[in-house]
Amino acid sequence: MTTGMISKSMGLVADSLDMLADSFVYGISLFAIGGTLIKKKRIAKLAGYFQITLAIIGFMEVIRRFFGDEKLPDFSTMIIVSIFALIANGICLYILPKSKSKEEAHMKASMIFTSNDVIINLGVIIAGILVNYWSSNKPDLIVGTIVFVLVIKGAFRILKLSK
Repeated sequence: MTTGMISKSMGLVADSLDMLADSFVYGISLFAIGGTLIKKKRIAKLAGYFQITLAIIGFMEVIRRFFGDEKLPDFSTMIIVSIFALIANGICLYILPKSKSKEEAHMKASMIFTSNDVIINLGVIIAGILVNYWSSNKPDLIVGTIVFVLVIKGAFRILKLSK
């Protein structure tokens, strides 16, 4: 979040909000281990609603930045931070399927979030390149919007799993 705010990048801010939701899901998923199926589904449902809430907040910020007079995002910060995040998310995506409870709702939710993160990281890297090339903040705002669309889609997938 800090690098997103300092660099004026909506893509990084969106990614940080998504990562906040991910860490929330991972944290509450720990409570589901060894719990009943109902408890695991409730946790998945809570995670889905949390994602939707963050996406709505994010969409409001994209709209504010689109109509406001925002400075050009720092493309190099966008790219560097997203490369590090991509590495971390790639490692998580490699580790998660090895879990014994990989077929349960709370772990499927974690896989959805991590898969979205990889896509988001690649999107922010591309946006950083386009911000530099076109000298426009529009690629960053577009990626921010795409991130929140992915977050909403993931949230609905998770809510479906929680039924």
